[in-house]
Amino acid sequence: MARRHLLFFLPLALGAAPPATERSGDRETMVLTIENIAATAGAKGIERIDPAVLKAMRKVPRHMLVPEEVRPFAYQNRPLPIGHEQTISQPYIVALMTDLLDLEPGHKVLEVGTGSGYQAAVLGELVREVYTIEIVEPLAARAKRQLGELGYGKVFVRAGDGYEGWPEKAPFDRIIVTAGATQVPEPLVRQLRPGGRMVIPVGRSHNSLDLTVIEKDLKGRLRTRRILPVAFVPLTRRPAGSGG
Repeated sequence: MARRHLLFFLPLALGAAPPATERSGDRETMVLTIENIAATAGAKGIERIDPAVLKAMRKVPRHMLVPEEVRPFAYQNRPLPIGHEQTISQPYIVALMTDLLDLEPGHKVLEVGTGSGYQAAVLGELVREVYTIEIVEPLAARAKRQLGELGYGKVFVRAGDGYEGWPEKAPFDRIIVTAGATQVPEPLVRQLRPGGRMVIPVGRSHNSLDLTVIEKDLKGRLRTRRILPVAFVPLTRRPAGSGG
């Protein structure tokens, strides 16, 4: 049976986000915490997060993209449960992974693992287009709805197997994977544009992951750089022949 994907296109609704002052003090405290971690106890060689990334994180209302019961903790530097045995990363890891992508405004980015939609929203503040895939259909539907309500018209959400990427929209300038893999998915490597970059947690097992940067040069050769040990939920796949 052919694999079925659910594809959601978010309506353009620029300016539809809540007032920028809503919990802005909490976001400022979150950003100060990120800056302090980066400067004192963060990834070696990355003592400063790109100011554009921090500006995006000051703007995105993280509390609107997590379940209501955990909203009081939305701006603490901690992972949060979002249902369906899934979590979203602590803000420092979101900032670090976004920084490692080395984004430019004209980029087209693929995200594997939409989760709550928070990482996609941060990316949506920084680049031309974001394509994001979530294997858990209720999470994809919720992220689609909440991103739409917040006005992220440059973010496109699909429910499906992220391991396979989004071939009809490839190539991508950047790819980010927000789940732990035991190997780098070959379809994602193929969909990465020459000169592009991927950020992915990868390791021999799901208990031994390193945040890894993979760069593809103009001849298609890959260069890999490990940044720091991390913990992520596993990158899961649908069984062969699954109808979705």
